[in-house]
Amino acid sequence: MRTHLPHFLAILAILPVALAIACGNAGAAVPLPDPEEHAPLALAPARDTAVFAGGCFWGIEAVFEHVKGVVSSVSGYSGGNAATANYETVSSGSTGHAESVQVIYDPSVVTYGQLLKVFFSVAHNPTELDRQGPDWGTQYRSAIFYANAAQEKEAKAYIAQLTKAKVFPAPIVTQVVPLKAFYPAEAYHQDYLEKHPTQPYIVYNDIPKVEALKANYPELYK
Repeated sequence: MRTHLPHFLAILAILPVALAIACGNAGAAVPLPDPEEHAPLALAPARDTAVFAGGCFWGIEAVFEHVKGVVSSVSGYSGGNAATANYETVSSGSTGHAESVQVIYDPSVVTYGQLLKVFFSVAHNPTELDRQGPDWGTQYRSAIFYANAAQEKEAKAYIAQLTKAKVFPAPIVTQVVPLKAFYPAEAYHQDYLEKHPTQPYIVYNDIPKVEALKANYPELYK
């Protein structure tokens, strides 16, 4: 679970450890290889949707908002039903939901494979099971919610490729599951990093992710 003021005070009290966690999850990301199996750029502008989960949605939303070709990045919930798609209930970890981000993108500018590379490299740590840095619970699990067979194939192939190459020191635990529904989160969660850039949680956990995107993939950064 994630609590706000107590969590921030705890981070301030153990600043060196918090910084290590933040860097370990995002800031120290190493560029990954391109997916070997991926669709090329589309020939004409269009709109496609991808949904990813990997810890608190604030940071993942912010990362994808800075990717060229991404039209919108929305925090929300996937994996459960509409009746429990609200922050307080999801935070119990008992609804089946994961904090997720819906990415609307132009496939003529950025490919699904490139989004996968960003997701695995800088958006989160895909080797942490049911947690992400200081946040723990099934609602913070690593997951790709695929919208069609092509996304499923690309996601599974890339995980197999990264596993074979042993690019991570531990096994990838990312789930690849069908997208049944995406429910946007409450308004105060949207664009959270942009609205609260000095909050300790954002400073130590999420801003390093955006900085890692810019440093490792300047060709994708906007």
